[in-house]
Amino acid sequence: MTTHLRVLEPGFSDTFESALRRFFAPVQFELNPQALQMRLDISEKNGSYVAKVDLPGVKKEDINVRIDGNFVQIDAEVKQEKETKGSDDKVLRSERYYGSVSRTFSLPQDVDDAKAQATYAEGVLTLELPKKATAASKKLTVR
Repeated sequence: MTTHLRVLEPGFSDTFESALRRFFAPVQFELNPQALQMRLDISEKNGSYVAKVDLPGVKKEDINVRIDGNFVQIDAEVKQEKETKGSDDKVLRSERYYGSVSRTFSLPQDVDDAKAQATYAEGVLTLELPKKATAASKKLTVR
């Protein structure tokens, strides 16, 4: 029994695939640009929580942090920049995000908001959130 199927040469397949990739490479069909996302890492160190939040392109004046018990809310805003130098300038492609983003997370223990600190450098917001001291339990005598 003979078969009439042939395997294509690997060289032809690679060339065809790379030609297709080159043909579709400059085109990206994305109707809605991806929103800014806050990615964060939270660790526990020396009786406090440390949160590192990625906020690239955000100015520190446009970041707000609120603490309510064990809840932490971070709001940030990226403003759109209009940059044209002359009447002949035109934007060929714009993928940079602008708008507002918010993130709320809870921690296992309440935060001492009077001692909490926030620093922002190179696109990373670092929050030092000391744990609030828990009140010692009081024993009642039964009469």
